[in-house]
Amino acid sequence: MQREIISIHVGQAGVQIGNACWELFCLEHGIQPDGHMPSDEEGQIDDSFSTFFSEAGTGQYVPRAIMVDLEPTVIDEIRTGTYKHLFHPEQMVTGKEDAANNYARGHYTIGKEVIDLVRSRIRRLTENCSGLQGFLIFRSFGGGTGSGFTSLLMEHLSADYGKKSKLEFSIYPSPQMSTAVVEPYNSILTTHTTLDHSDCTFMADNEAVYDICRHNLGVERPSYTNLNRLFSQVVSSVTASLRFDGSLNVDLMEFQTNLVPYPRIHFPLAAYAPVISAEKAYHEALSVADITRSCFEPCNQMVKCDPRQGKYMAVCLLYRGDVVPNDVNQAVANIKTNRSIQFVDWSPTGFKTCRIAIMSVEVGINYQSPTVVPGSDVAKVSRAVCMLANTTAIQEAWTRLDYKFDLMFAKRAFVHWYVGEGMEEGEFSEAREDLAALERDYEEVGMQSPEGENDGDEY
Repeated sequence: MQREIISIHVGQAGVQIGNACWELFCLEHGIQPDGHMPSDEEGQIDDSFSTFFSEAGTGQYVPRAIMVDLEPTVIDEIRTGTYKHLFHPEQMVTGKEDAANNYARGHYTIGKEVIDLVRSRIRRLTENCSGLQGFLIFRSFGGGTGSGFTSLLMEHLSADYGKKSKLEFSIYPSPQMSTAVVEPYNSILTTHTTLDHSDCTFMADNEAVYDICRHNLGVERPSYTNLNRLFSQVVSSVTASLRFDGSLNVDLMEFQTNLVPYPRIHFPLAAYAPVISAEKAYHEALSVADITRSCFEPCNQMVKCDPRQGKYMAVCLLYRGDVVPNDVNQAVANIKTNRSIQFVDWSPTGFKTCRIAIMSVEVGINYQSPTVVPGSDVAKVSRAVCMLANTTAIQEAWTRLDYKFDLMFAKRAFVHWYVGEGMEEGEFSEAREDLAALERDYEEVGMQSPEGENDGDEY
């Protein structure tokens, strides 16, 4: 039976990341920008990618995806761009008026105007599935549409599709770079409203990805395209086991099972290696041990926090390309003896088994070599790894955000913009209390074994 996955791209960040992801998926599966596949390839392909693409009557492959933004400019770029024939016009939903970086506009006023249309378009996509597995949601925490509309949509997805998995790829506010002064408000409001609806949220922040582009690729002023192409490699690695045939296939539920020890602690950070420019690729030997070690270095992680200050609860390593299980075995053994990499004492050696048991490590190997978009700054390499790590160090990012929220909320700065859109001031306090509880959850998890906990059965 097919196990289809529907991707939902919300707001500027979600749509632009979506653009980069579908560009990469098409290259990986040999699908042309108009959705057709050259006939010489059709005979020798496995059709595992139909979890992400549906085949239209015309023989065209169409992404199982929907793009939503409350204003049209970003989606218009897709409507007129290289991949304009890949998507059906009904897969693009735009409003006329943007959320103006205001969670309340995205969730209450402007968002309410398009939610029913979006739900019916999603319903149409689900009716085209024989065994829907779940949803991937792409968005930013800081924008008005990404924060407000996504949380409204997640509530409806939970109501409409019950227990279907919902995994998020979210752009988290950066420590120094900010696109809007009210990012901390939007982020904390949306984290609170989606905490019960999202099963697992993979986080990245622009500043961390920006620094990776600068230091590793030598791009002096990285653009969103640079950032998104790098982030799309992470998305590709995470979804490779869902899109390619192989004995190590995994479904969305397994990511949750392996990475989320308690329902609320569901924010793994991502790292990817090697990120290397074409000039350097010829001179560097990138063994499995090298790229594995790179993932545990703070400079390669996609959220600005220091994992050496926290403890790992679960780690998932997803390899691609020319990788031998023996080498992985050795690389992981090296990691376990590294003193600066600490695991919580209740985790079974910190790594989880799932697809193949190598020293009880959660490892995936996909023998398809990593693909790069022509003209991008990243070199084509024979092997790569993506690490997803649930670590207590991410608490540092929440603490930083809460502090910024408190500075503004103490003066009630900008609150009138939210109340003017039908929100109550009490929602701010309620969301902030929930985030304080989330910080405490991380503290407790780092300190104790979960055995005596009431939550024990969740583990």
